[in-house]
Amino acid sequence: MNLALPVKKALAVPPNITPLAGLVAPELAKVNELILSRTGSEVALIPEVAKHLISSGGKRLRPMLTLAMAMLNGYRGDAHVRLAASVEFMHTATLLHDDVVDESDLRRGRKTARIVWGNQASVLVGDFLLGQAFRMMVEAGFMDALDILSSAAAVIAEGEVMQLETAKNLATDEKAYLAVTAAKTAELFAAACEVGPAIAGRRATERTACRAFGMALGQAFQLIDDALDYGGKSDEIGKNIGDDFREGKITLPVVIAFERGDAEERAFWRRAMEEGDQHDGDLERAITILRRHEAIEATTSRASRFAERAHQSLAKYPESEMKRALSQAVDFAVERNR
Repeated sequence: MNLALPVKKALAVPPNITPLAGLVAPELAKVNELILSRTGSEVALIPEVAKHLISSGGKRLRPMLTLAMAMLNGYRGDAHVRLAASVEFMHTATLLHDDVVDESDLRRGRKTARIVWGNQASVLVGDFLLGQAFRMMVEAGFMDALDILSSAAAVIAEGEVMQLETAKNLATDEKAYLAVTAAKTAELFAAACEVGPAIAGRRATERTACRAFGMALGQAFQLIDDALDYGGKSDEIGKNIGDDFREGKITLPVVIAFERGDAEERAFWRRAMEEGDQHDGDLERAITILRRHEAIEATTSRASRFAERAHQSLAKYPESEMKRALSQAVDFAVERNR
């Protein structure tokens, strides 16, 4: 994968998603109402578990992208509200499943559902949310949108399995790792963006452009998450610093540091990550090694290049308030926690 693109310079004023959120606010309010109504069930545990995560402070970036892309492409109607809610349910289900697979204790600064209610409840409520997502896709009445999002669900599941295969495997190279993040994380961003022009009846070129925007944004978003796990702040990124390290999760900073490291450093990574034999002070040592080889900086640099791809993918659209808001959302994704 060729990432040799110019890096976009940081803005003088820190970017944020407030302009995007403002432009889609009326529609997003409807999405939130729909989300709350669709978590209802006579089985009391289902709304309890679902609302624990849904109301825990997520920015709703993915459904915002669905709404924004529909508006950018001139859609008139209300199907994008159901599709945006579907996207959020798919995302929430993935988080519930992820936390079980990764044995995570903290999500967005709160105990994960699996810690509060157990693994079985988390998995089954995630399945319920996926079922509700597909019901809303059908209700939206657009076969193209159903095809895009159902295909994404299959790709995301493939990405989860791919991650299991690369977990604790230091033979993973950058190309293989980016293939995992493309499937596991970026695919939902891409699908969330593609449904907008699809329901607006736009041509294949617009659909391709919006999908490329989402894919590049999703990759950038994940790589920044990877970097923040070793260089962020727990209360700001919504999880414990070093969770990826403790779980033996091979992410891009580790891939880069392992490739650049000497024999002693590689032996450390094998013991701590592949064998799971971690001692007090190992996280601090891991961060020291990452800094020595500028692995965190290299990861953020790659994220910035993906961000530039996202900017470039919307070049065919004329300047507008929505286009500028989407552009700033890209910069926000890359410059979080700086």
